[in-house]
Amino acid sequence: MGQKVNPHGMRVGVIKDWDSRWYASSEKVGDLLVEDKKIRDYLKKKLYNAQVPKIEIERSNGGVTVFLHCARPGMVIGKEGKDIEATRLEVAKLIGKNVKLNIVEVRSPDMNAQLVAENIAQQLEKRISHRRAMKNAMGRAMRAGAKGIKCCCSGRLGGREIAGVEHYHEGTIPLQTIRADIEYGFAEAATTFGRIGVKVWIYKGEVLSQALRTDNNRGGFNRSGDSRPPRRDGQGAGFNRGPRPEKKEGGAQ
Repeated sequence: MGQKVNPHGMRVGVIKDWDSRWYASSEKVGDLLVEDKKIRDYLKKKLYNAQVPKIEIERSNGGVTVFLHCARPGMVIGKEGKDIEATRLEVAKLIGKNVKLNIVEVRSPDMNAQLVAENIAQQLEKRISHRRAMKNAMGRAMRAGAKGIKCCCSGRLGGREIAGVEHYHEGTIPLQTIRADIEYGFAEAATTFGRIGVKVWIYKGEVLSQALRTDNNRGGFNRSGDSRPPRRDGQGAGFNRGPRPEKKEGGAQ
């Protein structure tokens, strides 16, 4: 009871992909993981104002390819692409390998859990009320098309003596459903009273495989909500009891 699992890690290999995609022999895995951590920490710290929710890394014999997801690509690219080239050279110098940097634009920041959490944390650092910050973020996410959102702030909220936790949610958040597309974000606000942790869960709908979609179209199980099999008493989609008998004259059948 009470144990939490990262929603992204729980769904990796089912409906979500790995953030690091490469293969290496067992003696090299540790060093490459450390390299990935260095790349992510450096880019996140340098480009924090560009709103970077996710950094994906692919490796091949030719070098390292980094996919930088950001809501403000103009701040990363710079005038005539000078800033992105300088960043690429710094990352290449950091790990000593050839690096290719690709920019992926985040078109809806209000629907990205990591960016929402960072936005709430920045508001807390500016002494804005945690309730107001969370409810404003939830309203923007629901208007942007989210099916559900949950926010959690923990720490010395409002400068109180004893740390506490406050949750707010709107819509549905099916955390136990593996096929549910749930984004999770975490950020910390460095206030004068101490650190305040911010967690955000955003539910975007269900992700069905092609096999399940085909089964739905044929009138089989209702995978969208009700997982019960069709009835076999003549009223289910999978049973055909044939034509009904015609009525006889005189009112009797």
